[in-house]
Amino acid sequence: MQKLILILPALLFLFFQGTAVAQDNEPEMVDMNRTCFQCHGNSHYGVYIEMTDTRERRIMNPYYIVDSIGYMEGVHGTFACIHCHNYEYETYPHKASLKLEPQYKCMDCHGGDDLFAEFHFDEISEQVNESVHVKAIGDNFTCAKCHDPHTYKLIARDSTSMIKEIVAGNNAMCLDCHGDLTRYQLFTEQEQPQIMETHDWLPNQELHFKNVRCIECHTSVQDTMNVSHKILAKEKAVKKCVECHSTNSLLSNKLYKYKRTSDRSSGFYNDVILNEAYVVGANRNKHLNNISLLIFALTFGGILVHIIMRIVKR
Repeated sequence: MQKLILILPALLFLFFQGTAVAQDNEPEMVDMNRTCFQCHGNSHYGVYIEMTDTRERRIMNPYYIVDSIGYMEGVHGTFACIHCHNYEYETYPHKASLKLEPQYKCMDCHGGDDLFAEFHFDEISEQVNESVHVKAIGDNFTCAKCHDPHTYKLIARDSTSMIKEIVAGNNAMCLDCHGDLTRYQLFTEQEQPQIMETHDWLPNQELHFKNVRCIECHTSVQDTMNVSHKILAKEKAVKKCVECHSTNSLLSNKLYKYKRTSDRSSGFYNDVILNEAYVVGANRNKHLNNISLLIFALTFGGILVHIIMRIVKR
């Protein structure tokens, strides 16, 4: 009991110190955005109706709701909303004509700027223009159709990210449209393909969907970037299992590319893939291969000796 009394102040000090550090690391809302998030950060909002001199509570369009925490943690979290949206949105009710105004595109800020050279925005833009999406939809297919500028994070470039986080984050972008009929029909009147049916040729579908990104099969390998943005038509997508399930697995040049600096020396081919997963065919061990060859050679040699002895003793 006496020991507990002695260490209790120290435990309390560590607890409050840890709490303070956690609070220091929490992102803060930009002051100019607080008014916007009063409505767009919630499922309901209040509106004053001048004609009846009443105030009503209404439902916010779910597609206009922005995750406030996700926004603050995203790459644009320090931006004011009016940096990308018309400053007239500060006035409420918003003017109806604002809905018809063209919105800024990512390349308006990121294009041709050396400050963003490491992100290859210009090269990405060229690839997107060659992708199946732009060919089918045209210029209305912008970066924001996949990368929500409100909550976007650099998952794949974060060395602390786990492979499963990267896979889930990337595939969610695809499924935002390919798994949502309402969003899909923003682009086309064609019937929405059923993901499970169009991939019924793929063995262990659930396992693949959880452990690899859609773009592993639907893009080609790029030398200069971690991720290719040239989405291929389904006819050109990878369908040969050996492309991934081999010692020369394309996964080491795609999903695992950012971790290729691994210094693992376990004797496995594709050590980098073995960091967080085991891919059949891609993680063969050269020592086990040598042992298998030795056993095969000894067996064959034994049979050969046996045959020779039978002939000699006949």
